[in-house]
Amino acid sequence: MSVLEVKHVSKRFGSLAAVRDVSLAVEQGELRAVIGPNGAGKTTFFNLISGFFPPTMGTIEFGGRDITALPAHRRVAAGIARTFQITEIFPELTVFENVRISAEVTAGFRLRPWISRSEKARVRSEVEEILGLTGLRARSGRLVGELPHGDQRVAEIAMALALRPRLLLLDEPTAGMGDQETGEITQLIHRLHRGSNFTIVLIEHDMRVVFHLADRVTVLDQGSLLAEGTPREIAANEAVQAAYLGSAT
Repeated sequence: MSVLEVKHVSKRFGSLAAVRDVSLAVEQGELRAVIGPNGAGKTTFFNLISGFFPPTMGTIEFGGRDITALPAHRRVAAGIARTFQITEIFPELTVFENVRISAEVTAGFRLRPWISRSEKARVRSEVEEILGLTGLRARSGRLVGELPHGDQRVAEIAMALALRPRLLLLDEPTAGMGDQETGEITQLIHRLHRGSNFTIVLIEHDMRVVFHLADRVTVLDQGSLLAEGTPREIAANEAVQAAYLGSAT
């Protein structure tokens, strides 16, 4: 059974069809990349999966359960976490505090007026584990707003991981980065996928990252599915080469 099944989903905004009859199935432990030019419908597609937009047509299933009408916060509780094109963090708080907030929400402490000593210790242990996994332990006491852009991105991913996701959605995780930061984020995603077996769907514009990381690639064109396959199949697809990868690929 697929972890995520998107079946013939469309999304219209008035006369504009942002997503048109797109289907997608993601297996447990898979890393799926979604590519396409600006305006292809990639982020709208992510918003449909994560519950920010309801589809105009079609259904979305997660773990065999129909979540088409489920609001975003309940999809998070069900195990879907995401990052955004524009980094969503609390810049005035430390790295540790940012991740702790997510961990406390996951543990059900969000509306609690107090937390016991044992509960605090459990949350701290979980946060420390995630900081170690993401390589942020040495920066845990730094204000996130003072960190370089790449480290802020890693902090956002760490916050998503603290939600204990069964499916991690990454929206252009290397956007705005230089080669070194891109390489570091790519290595982190590789560790999460290959080392920790996270199921990941990512939108990415850097084809080097896509071909290095992805098990399979989905290509969108003007809101529709243009192609789907392994990185090698996508690289050899003439329509994809002409539209997205250039003649040198």
